[in-house]
Amino acid sequence: MPTYKVAIVGAGPAGYFAAQALNNSADNDRSFAIDMFERLPTPWGLVRSGVAPDHPKIKTVSKVFEKIATGENFRLFANVEIGKDLSVEQLQDRYDAVIIATGTSLGKNLGIIGENLRGSLSAASFVPWYNAHPEFSGVDVPMDSDTAVVIGGGNVAMDVARMLALEPKELDPTDTADHAIEAFKKSAIRKVYIAIRRGAEHAAFTSPELRDLPKLEHTNVIINEDEINAAIARVGDSPEKDVKSNLDAMLHIAQNQKTEHDRTIEFLFFHTPKEIQGNNQVEGVVFSTPNGEVTIKSGLVVTAIGYNAIDIPGIPFENGKVVNSDGRVNGNMYVVGWAKRGPSGVIGTNKSDAAAVIELLNQDLSEPKNKNDIAELLKDKKVVTQKDWEAINAAEIAAGEPLSKPRRKGITWDQLMAHAEIYFF
Repeated sequence: MPTYKVAIVGAGPAGYFAAQALNNSADNDRSFAIDMFERLPTPWGLVRSGVAPDHPKIKTVSKVFEKIATGENFRLFANVEIGKDLSVEQLQDRYDAVIIATGTSLGKNLGIIGENLRGSLSAASFVPWYNAHPEFSGVDVPMDSDTAVVIGGGNVAMDVARMLALEPKELDPTDTADHAIEAFKKSAIRKVYIAIRRGAEHAAFTSPELRDLPKLEHTNVIINEDEINAAIARVGDSPEKDVKSNLDAMLHIAQNQKTEHDRTIEFLFFHTPKEIQGNNQVEGVVFSTPNGEVTIKSGLVVTAIGYNAIDIPGIPFENGKVVNSDGRVNGNMYVVGWAKRGPSGVIGTNKSDAAAVIELLNQDLSEPKNKNDIAELLKDKKVVTQKDWEAINAAEIAAGEPLSKPRRKGITWDQLMAHAEIYFF
């Protein structure tokens, strides 16, 4: 039975679901040897550095990842950057197929005046900052004003707003980065606006996320009921299922909103950002609305308006995504996840997406190459293997136990590597 060697670049949900789909497609005629490459010392992608810490249930998908990773046909090569430590050409030469699963991690810009002021951040920096991503621990997040503005109409914007408006003590039992918890406890922010360019019917939130908002114990959530009723009228009697579910969730919030707490999240629809005001630091945001321009005084603005992929030499990119046809790129290269379709869907969306691409990959396979092992090219590199990652994982969990946390994450590259280096062969 032939064994095909497959490289997966990126150890996030899309990558693991691609590995799972490969395993599921194995039969008496073929099997797969899977090598997964990750630039960071830690795998799991957005499950580790993107999911809000106060939503730990979403992170339980990591159990699926670990089951895949402990298979005999799987090897992890973390702390290895494709385009630097290895070239794409080297991967294509030594593997029967190469799957790009790198996601999209560059925040899109608004393209307005004042966007470069201190206090103007992208969610692409803010989210990994509070999630202990080793490259974002030093992000400057000024929270000395009483108001913050989050610009965007999706789940990331809602996560950002929720983290800013939570009572910080609620984060103590989570795996939020230590430096972020300390900063949130010192924060003067009490009012957070979520500003959305279009009407409520066009918001890209998911209804489960919306329905979780009223469960906040120390935070008011305010939505204008008239605006939701107007959106319901605009979509008519037969709205799409997701739109109806979203509007129902928002109407419930609007009709049952809290007002007794000193922390508040408020939704603003039909607010298009025109300018961020300030001299050396953000002082306010000017919006265009149906009733004219309005200015919201604020010392912090976080934009969550989408992501682009980071270019990697040897991979064709266009408009923030890998150029592809249904997942096929060129030669023996394929792409899955956000790098393929853009930042859309939830974590589970990557599962069906990966399965569809793996079906095409299987159609394209001919005789296996059985070329030399890629490990030969990494002899001088400190590679974090699955065994090393398990050591990092165990150390973080052990550090969290005395604090009743699921884990206490390593903050810097050196802290993470210190746990792994003991296990290098």
